[in-house]
Amino acid sequence: MGIMDERKFRILQAIIDDYILTAVPVGSRTISKKYDMGLSSATIRNEMSDLEELGYLDQPHVSAGRIPSAKAYRLYVDQLLQAGLLHSDSEDAVRAHFRGRRRQMEDVIDHAAQVLSNLTHYTAVVLPPTGPQPRIRTVQLVPVNDGAALVVIVTDSGIVRDTVIRVSDQLDSDTLYAISKTLTAELRGRTLQEAVELLPALTGRLKENERLLQGLNAFLNESSGVSRPRVAIGGRSNILSYPEYNDMEKARSFLTLMETRDKLASIIAQQGEMAFTVRIGPETGVPEMADCSIVTATYSTRSGQQGTIGVIGPTRMQYSRVLSILNTMGHQLTELFAENNLQEPEQK
Repeated sequence: MGIMDERKFRILQAIIDDYILTAVPVGSRTISKKYDMGLSSATIRNEMSDLEELGYLDQPHVSAGRIPSAKAYRLYVDQLLQAGLLHSDSEDAVRAHFRGRRRQMEDVIDHAAQVLSNLTHYTAVVLPPTGPQPRIRTVQLVPVNDGAALVVIVTDSGIVRDTVIRVSDQLDSDTLYAISKTLTAELRGRTLQEAVELLPALTGRLKENERLLQGLNAFLNESSGVSRPRVAIGGRSNILSYPEYNDMEKARSFLTLMETRDKLASIIAQQGEMAFTVRIGPETGVPEMADCSIVTATYSTRSGQQGTIGVIGPTRMQYSRVLSILNTMGHQLTELFAENNLQEPEQK
């Protein structure tokens, strides 16, 4: 059995590149014809035999060709990361999608997942920033019709919460604006849970607005409570276009996992300060993803919270392209939040 030298690695890289494009097991004649290595088919065949013994190639029982193993993809990705990310034609497309867009954070997260899936043709998952509990920046009440008002709460992380609550028929826009100023002054800098605890103290000052306070209290309780993780998914069925997932049972298991958002969030969430995480096949630790790779990157908000963007695809993923796109999108999201370029309700 040989060792991994430069020639073996060039042959392995060619096999991986070819298999990524075709999903067809690769033979020595294919490598000899398509890739100018100056090597005979016999030499390539011998090197492929060594690569198989080293654990970098597998041979499907129905084919004379070889396919890369998870170990091969790991070596390939590690070399990519060591060499640095290549420029992708999609980088300009990523920037174009976000340039000049003023959105609420939820809109940005949903949009990012869709853009990421469109550009990679894989399944994209985006998690919103996590960190310290967001603190209230403003509370605004806007009349909707007699007896109803829209309450909008903006937090320091850019997240906007809104709902319609019942109020007294006597409250006009000027009165609601004055109440908004009082609530903002009293609740600014507080977490949603702290705001719930402070509301009873405001009853005396706003006693004629009991219905409004009841609606606000219910809304704050709901918003501050523990809920299922918010996960934006783009192209959840994209994986079905790859032959690896022609098996109906395998496809069903994958799609079921896509619906289990709390589990999906825990799988995707990237911990620590690493710029990228690449988990290949069994490295995912998830049976439903034994034939998948998960590539994730992080982005940050101006308050230091960290979110995750990720791509799920077959192990024969176009890693170089995916890493480049994730790198660009991570920078774009970080710049977007750093510039505070999110659409927020304006105070009167």
